[in-house]
Amino acid sequence: MRYIRYAIYAGLTILLTIVSVANLQPVTLNTLPSGMSGLDPIAWMGVSVQVPLFIVVLASLLLGFVLGEVFEWLREHKHRAEARTKGAEVKKLERELKRTQAERDKDKDEVLALLDQSSSRV
Repeated sequence: MRYIRYAIYAGLTILLTIVSVANLQPVTLNTLPSGMSGLDPIAWMGVSVQVPLFIVVLASLLLGFVLGEVFEWLREHKHRAEARTKGAEVKKLERELKRTQAERDKDKDEVLALLDQSSSRV
């Protein structure tokens, strides 16, 4: 399964490299439309920069991936919190069980206590 994942990563890397090399021409990115850049209150926001097209595409893909992961992490928060609570409850119950078994077996012979513990697990 690990090799299939590596093959997919290699294929994706080759594909992105080909797309990047094919799109080296510069494009102009503007923070505001040309009609709005002359307005006084927001004129300072009007920035233009020229970058290769593949950087725009790859940055958009990366931004989409990161935003998707963040929203998924936020969505699963309640499940992680519930699992943490249940895990703490299980540990508490295991400690209580060991304490109860120790109290039950304190007057017994060690061999008999071990036999009782092994038979209760089956």
